[in-house]
Amino acid sequence: MAEISLDKINKIYGGNFHAIHDLTFTIRDGEFMVFVGPSGCGKSTALRMIAGLEAISSGELRIGGRIVNDVDPKDRDIAMVFQSYALYPHKTVRENIAFPLLMAGLDKAEIATRVDAAARSLELTPYLDRKPAHLSGGQRQRVAMGRAIVRQPAAFLMDEPLSNLDAKLRVQMRAEIAGLQRKLKVTTVYVTHDQVEAMTMGDRVAVLKGGVLQQVDTPQNLYARPVNMFVAAFIGSPSMNLYEATLDGANLRLGGNTIQIPEIVFEQRPSLRGAVRRHVVVGIRPEHMNDATLLPASAEITARVKLVEALGAEAMVHLVVDAPWVDAGDPDATGDIAIERTAVARFSPKSSVRADDIARVSIAAEELHFFDPVTRESLW
Repeated sequence: MAEISLDKINKIYGGNFHAIHDLTFTIRDGEFMVFVGPSGCGKSTALRMIAGLEAISSGELRIGGRIVNDVDPKDRDIAMVFQSYALYPHKTVRENIAFPLLMAGLDKAEIATRVDAAARSLELTPYLDRKPAHLSGGQRQRVAMGRAIVRQPAAFLMDEPLSNLDAKLRVQMRAEIAGLQRKLKVTTVYVTHDQVEAMTMGDRVAVLKGGVLQQVDTPQNLYARPVNMFVAAFIGSPSMNLYEATLDGANLRLGGNTIQIPEIVFEQRPSLRGAVRRHVVVGIRPEHMNDATLLPASAEITARVKLVEALGAEAMVHLVVDAPWVDAGDPDATGDIAIERTAVARFSPKSSVRADDIARVSIAAEELHFFDPVTRESLW
C-alpha cells in the first residue's frame, strides 16, 4: 500500500495547451479516491501521469514517499485497469490473470496460488478455462480486475473501467469494485465522468474542471458544502437549479416570488447576515422542491409546469420559474426567460400537477445554497 502525493503537478502539451494546472493534494494510504469531471477536464491525464504513461511538465509526484517523476511505469508498483479490458483473446482467463506474474518471473506454484485466490475473490473460478470471447462484459471486467489484483501492487489505477457496460451491470460492478477495495485496503485512484459513480464509490472525490482542481472532499461534503457553483451543479442528479435573486435582509426575492430565509441559514452562513439589496445566485436542489398541496415546507413559490415525467416512485416536474436562470458551466451565461429554461423538481408520485398548470411549489428554505454572482463561489 502507498500514499500518493501530487505537488503542483502541471501538464503542458506543445508548449501552449495547459491541460493540468498546479494539481496539489494527497491520496491517503488505502483510500479510494475518485477523479470526476466533464469530458476534457484532465482527469484521465492526471491518472496517466500517476501511472507514468504521461510525462509531468512540472511539479513533484510521490508514491509511497518516493519521487517517481522519472521512474518507468513498470517500476512504480501500480496496476492499471482500463476501459477496454485489454485482455489477450487467445489466452484463457487463468492465463490472462497469471500473465503479469509470469512476466515477473514468479514460480509456478506461487502463480497458481495467487490466481486461484484472485479468481475466488472475483467469483471467476468456474470460468478459469474459458477465453474472453465466451465471457460477458461484466466477467471480462472482473478478469481485468483479477490481473491487477494478482500483482499485489501498492496502488490500483482505474480509468473509466465500467463505461462499456450497460446500466444495470454498471450498478452491480461498482458495488463489487468498492467492496473489493475495502476488503483489499489498497490505495485506489478511479477516473469517471459519472458523478453518481463517484459519489457511491469514493472515500473522497476530486472534482476537476478545465485542468483545475475545484474541490476534493467526501461525497457528503461535496453535496452539502460545495465550494463553488460548478461543484454544486455537477454533484447531484438531477442538477441543482440556479437562479439570479436578490437578498434583502431575510427576504429572498426570486423573480415575482419572495422566500423568507430562516434564521438557521444565517447562522450557518454568516456572510449573508445584514445584506441589503444584495444580488446573489440561489441554488435549489430538486429534492428540496415538492408539491405544496401535498408536502408543505418552510417556503413556497409558484411556477408554471412545463413537463411531468412520472417515474413510479417519484415524478420529475419541469418548472418555469419567474427568475433569470444561471448556467453553472459558463460565467457569461445568464438566464433567458424567453427560452423557458426549466427547473427540475422531485415531486411526490401522488402529485396531480399537469403541464401548463400554475403549481404551488414548496421549498425547503433551510437547504438553499447561495453563491456570489461574480466569483461564483459559495457564500458562507
